[in-house]
Amino acid sequence: MPHTIQETWGGHVTTPSVTNKTNMTRRRMLQAALAAGVVAGVPLGVARPAWADPTTTSGPVQLKLPTPTGPHPVGTASLHLVDTSRPDPVAGPGHHRELMAGVWYPARDVHRYPLAPWASPAVLRALLANAGLPADAATAPLTAGHEGAPVLRTGRRLPVIVFSHGAHDHRADTTIVAQELAGHGYVVFTVDHTYDAFSEFPDGRLTVPAQGPPFLGARDFATDIRFVLNRIEDLAAGRNPDADQRSLPEGLLDALDPHRIGMFGWSKGATATALVMSQDQRVRAGLSLDGPMQPTVTTDLDRPFMLMTAAYPRATQPSVAEFWSHLRGWRLNVQAEGAVHYSYGDYQVLIPQLAKAVGMSDEELRSWIGTLDPARAVRIQQAYPLAFFDLHLRHRRGHLLDGPSAAFPEVKFLP
Repeated sequence: MPHTIQETWGGHVTTPSVTNKTNMTRRRMLQAALAAGVVAGVPLGVARPAWADPTTTSGPVQLKLPTPTGPHPVGTASLHLVDTSRPDPVAGPGHHRELMAGVWYPARDVHRYPLAPWASPAVLRALLANAGLPADAATAPLTAGHEGAPVLRTGRRLPVIVFSHGAHDHRADTTIVAQELAGHGYVVFTVDHTYDAFSEFPDGRLTVPAQGPPFLGARDFATDIRFVLNRIEDLAAGRNPDADQRSLPEGLLDALDPHRIGMFGWSKGATATALVMSQDQRVRAGLSLDGPMQPTVTTDLDRPFMLMTAAYPRATQPSVAEFWSHLRGWRLNVQAEGAVHYSYGDYQVLIPQLAKAVGMSDEELRSWIGTLDPARAVRIQQAYPLAFFDLHLRHRRGHLLDGPSAAFPEVKFLP
């Protein structure tokens, strides 16, 4: 397949030098569902089942996200970041690497600021149309994040966590986790890995995953994240890193603690988390949400690392077992019974809401979310990442990570 880079202007996708196929392939169905905010991309080339023709005669499905449990309201903003020292690995020479990042943080005085949608209307319209589905098949859920709200004043700098998404996905795929952490006092940066993400830039450009080589690998993701870490240091020093110098939420400058940084990722982003930690001492603790750890990470790590496995358990995945053997510091592997690859993110909750509208059978639904109850999955997503980062970035020791919990009987601790 020829190298493809897609960008859209005004909601119309333009694909240079590529013949547009009209058949509804499995991949195009996947893109359509992703546009509606319900499935991740196919990591490592593993195909997912397509579903039947959509039945949206009752109108668009209004998707919903659960409410976070933290004591603080949540604010959110976006950053446009340009790495002028690095050519884009997909777009090639003459194109600097550009990224969009979301920022989630504890906020104050939020009543004057609107809630941010999970995905922009332009992204939904472009991708649904490109996939051959009605543009109004679904409406993106509202998040708990109030756009541009002032940062909460706490009297001290806030710990920082960075998130890397999975293959052919976007930075919102674990919004449940991001807004939960923000509501408990963390600043969370979620990063779109351009050309392996569905992303919208401030000037109206929409970029989608490249359809042919060169593809972005986990090492490219890791390079993106290390660049974002530099921009976090800029913010901590009182400098605005936004390429367009757009206004930042009040209080964000000087609010970040660059000495308390953690990272988590889902799927390919989890592998990127391990790679970043092997290269960069700034990240003090790492969390993998079902990462395949390919390419195999063979560097010893003496900093805390936690695995939440499902489709990529150590017992059957040599690359994950190899990575585990190189963890020399605090380490933990938990696994939720009935979980599948998508179970530790928003899709576990959003897919069931869309299933009927797109004609998904019960069997197909189980292939996406397994047998783990979505409501239980939400509680696991809210509790375990928070407990991990509280322990290792704030030294707040609870009991959730000490062993099996009666409150979470489906979560197994793997030796």
